[in-house]
Amino acid sequence: MNVKRIRQAAQRVSFGLLLFLAASECMAQDLEPRRWSHLPSGLNVFGVGAVRTDGDIYFDPVLQIEDATIELYGLGASYVRSFEWLGKSSRFDVTVPYANGYWEGLLDGTYASRRRTGFGDPRVRLSMNLYGAPPLSGKEFMQYRQNNPVSTTVGAALDVVLPLGQYNSDWLLNLGANRYVLRPQLGLLHQRYKWQFEVTGSVFLFQDNDEFWLGTRLEQDSLWFVQGHVIYGFKPGWWASLSGGYAYGGEAFVNGVAKNNDARSSYLAVSLGMPLNAQQALKFTYVTADTHVSSGADTRSLLVAWSINWSQ
Repeated sequence: MNVKRIRQAAQRVSFGLLLFLAASECMAQDLEPRRWSHLPSGLNVFGVGAVRTDGDIYFDPVLQIEDATIELYGLGASYVRSFEWLGKSSRFDVTVPYANGYWEGLLDGTYASRRRTGFGDPRVRLSMNLYGAPPLSGKEFMQYRQNNPVSTTVGAALDVVLPLGQYNSDWLLNLGANRYVLRPQLGLLHQRYKWQFEVTGSVFLFQDNDEFWLGTRLEQDSLWFVQGHVIYGFKPGWWASLSGGYAYGGEAFVNGVAKNNDARSSYLAVSLGMPLNAQQALKFTYVTADTHVSSGADTRSLLVAWSINWSQ
């Protein structure tokens, strides 16, 4: 294989890999306030949401890949169930995404583009409040919240991404990732009257993908992520938040060759929640993500979600 073909092969793999990781990041974007909020036991919440993400993707200049962009439209359905487990307030979440993604860019001066439509990888999460937020329901829950306007909660969770989304090893770009991702989480929430201060630390543990592209093997180091939120409840059922996050690590290897794509990404988000009635609510979120290394993605996302809740 001559030098030109080697470079072209490296371009295609790097182009596909970074767009693949950028799509996965968009699908899994998770700067979520109020994840450790005290919920009454026996509460069910069903929600649907729509998100639009667009962004610019950057590569090592040596690869001569230019003007790479991503545009992603997604729909998602989620279900949350709160319950008592081992004497603690706990909850179970499941989210199923569906997306239409479009990628384009110049590879050595030649225009290339791809579109994919289908299901992304679903995600399940089990969490437990280890300290504070006792398992209560009905009038007991309301009385406890009124008597404790200042409180602190410590929680832990395990989030699992299931490799069930659209995937084809003959494609460089997919909506699914063909690998399990485990994400242990630890969180702290301090509530002081109408204010909430929340921080969550987590680590993404990636299973190897032995069928990444035409028989290649994708490995990825652990990705560390910390996020913080300041939340203010200014009317019954209304709330607003300012959020920030930082991701570090996650370098990828294709057939053992390092791709030098460690993440150094920062995130900023604003959210607004508003009730429609006692059971229904809307949420609006705007998120920006900025890479701080030569290869990565700068993205912007707008999310609108509706939810309905009911008790046992």
